[in-house]
Amino acid sequence: MQRIAHRGLVWYRFAGPGPAFEHALVTRLGGVSAPPFAALNLGSTVGDDPAAVAENHHRLWDALALSPEQVVSPHQVHGKRVAQVSTARGGCVIAETDAFITATPGLALLLRFADCTPVLLYDAMQRAAGLIHAGWRGVAAGVVPATVQAMTGAFGTRPATLWAGIGPAIGPEHYEVGREVVAAIAATLPEGTSVAEQRAGRWYLDMPGAVAAQLARAGVSQIERSGFCTASRTDLWYSHRAEQGRTGRFGVVVRLAE
Repeated sequence: MQRIAHRGLVWYRFAGPGPAFEHALVTRLGGVSAPPFAALNLGSTVGDDPAAVAENHHRLWDALALSPEQVVSPHQVHGKRVAQVSTARGGCVIAETDAFITATPGLALLLRFADCTPVLLYDAMQRAAGLIHAGWRGVAAGVVPATVQAMTGAFGTRPATLWAGIGPAIGPEHYEVGREVVAAIAATLPEGTSVAEQRAGRWYLDMPGAVAAQLARAGVSQIERSGFCTASRTDLWYSHRAEQGRTGRFGVVVRLAE
C-alpha cells in the first residue's frame, strides 16, 4: 500500500485500482480531538466535542480538495441496505445505510470505522464504485454480495472484472466472538470455508477472511487486502475492541475521478 502524508494528515491507498479510482483509508493522525478520541475522529456519535469533529472534517476535506457538498455519508446501522447515490445527494447523510454505489464522477463516498471491515469496489469497465461498512451483523445479513448485485443491476457490472479492496479491520488474533456469531458467518460462506478457530476454549473470527470469501463467492477475483489489524495498530486506526469502547472513528473515502 502507498502511504500519503499531506497537510498534517496521513492516509493509505491501494495499488491495484489505478488513478481513476480516487480513495483514501484515512488514519487517526492529524486531527484536533482530545484523548480518548485523539486525533482525527470523524465520528459524531461517540462522545467527542462536536467542534473538534467539525474541524477534523474540515481538515480532511481540505487535504483531499473536497467541499462538503461533494460528499455523501450514511447513518450506519450494521445492516445490508445499499443506496445508489448521485450528485443530488451530495452533502447529505443517508439514513439506515451501510453501503453506497455510484457512477457519478466527483461525488465522494464517506464511511466510518473502528474495527468493522471497509470494502471498496471499483468497476473500471463501467466506471462505477462502491463502498461497504461490513460489521459481523452486516456480513451475516449479506451486505457484501448485496452491494455487488446492486452494482450489477444498476451499472451492468460484471463481478469477474470488479476490483475489491479490504481495508483496515480487526484481525483474527483479537476478534473473540461467541459460537452463534461463528455460525451466522459460516452460513454465508462456501461449504468447507473456515474463517474461525478455537483457542483455549474461545472462538476467534477472521472477518476480513469472511469478506474475501463472500466476494469470491459473488464472482469477484481481484481482491486486495490492506493487511492492517485495527486492534494491533491503534497508533494508526481506531479500535472499538482494543480501546474498550472509548474511541473515535476513522474514515474511508472513495471517488471516481472527474
